[in-house]
Amino acid sequence: MDEMLTNRAFLQVVESGSFSAASLELNVSVATVARQVNSLEARLGVHLLHRTTRTMSLTEAGKLYCERIRALLQQFDSVKREVASYQKDVKGLLRVHLRHSVGNQVIVPALPEFLKQNPNIKLEVTLTDLREDLVTQEVDVAVWLGSLEDSSLIARRLSPGRRLVCCSPAYVQTHGMPEHPQDLSKHNCIVYRAKSYDSSWRFAKDGKVEAVSVSGNLESESSAVLMTSAVAGLGLVMLQESMVRGAITAGQLVSVFPDYHVSSTDADTALFAVYPGSKQTSPKARAFIDFLVRLFKEY
Repeated sequence: MDEMLTNRAFLQVVESGSFSAASLELNVSVATVARQVNSLEARLGVHLLHRTTRTMSLTEAGKLYCERIRALLQQFDSVKREVASYQKDVKGLLRVHLRHSVGNQVIVPALPEFLKQNPNIKLEVTLTDLREDLVTQEVDVAVWLGSLEDSSLIARRLSPGRRLVCCSPAYVQTHGMPEHPQDLSKHNCIVYRAKSYDSSWRFAKDGKVEAVSVSGNLESESSAVLMTSAVAGLGLVMLQESMVRGAITAGQLVSVFPDYHVSSTDADTALFAVYPGSKQTSPKARAFIDFLVRLFKEY
């Protein structure tokens, strides 16, 4: 017999003053209540109640047990309510993984507004371009580039992930502006180096695609390094539009080949919010995903 039920039945008998009154409160038969209390006494090996045909009172052991178990059940009910609130309220620790580029340039600057709207959330932010095991790492939401293949994760598209080739005005002044993608072979290109990426930049226009092998004197797996180097005038770089838009507006970078669709791989380069698949996403994760969707509507 369920120990929680027997304890609650015992307390209800004490509070109601009789087995019959307790049975009405619990919506079960008197026999069921008596069976639950008898089971509890048998497990404890002690009588909790003095019972006659007319009266009922607590034994000395019953008084002690009633006092202690009432406090424990009240604490248990409080814990249940507190834990359940995490599925109703937007609160708690939220662990997120963000790509370096879009994290630094777009998402992190907008986090103060998110935290203002959700003051009961504590954020733990990791910048990484790696696809970590979200479940093992206990990550609530990650921002990844490219769609998921066979996975138990859920992905929500944030942005088509348009990319631009850029360089600084100072670079153009010194080395000239390339007029066609094939001209890149004569220029210093800052290359993103990571697994599944090669040194080919692909350009699509009017249904035609051409791949251009690029090279330069700097390679990095950090988009932030590529961005800083391009602004400093080192060479041409290919980065996400969301990352370079501010620098272009500020005149720190200029867009090259604006009429071409640019990519560094044949795979999907869209940006996604990714989170573990489950029957019910937590309110804190849902709030952050909705925040990302609203944020990227501006891009």
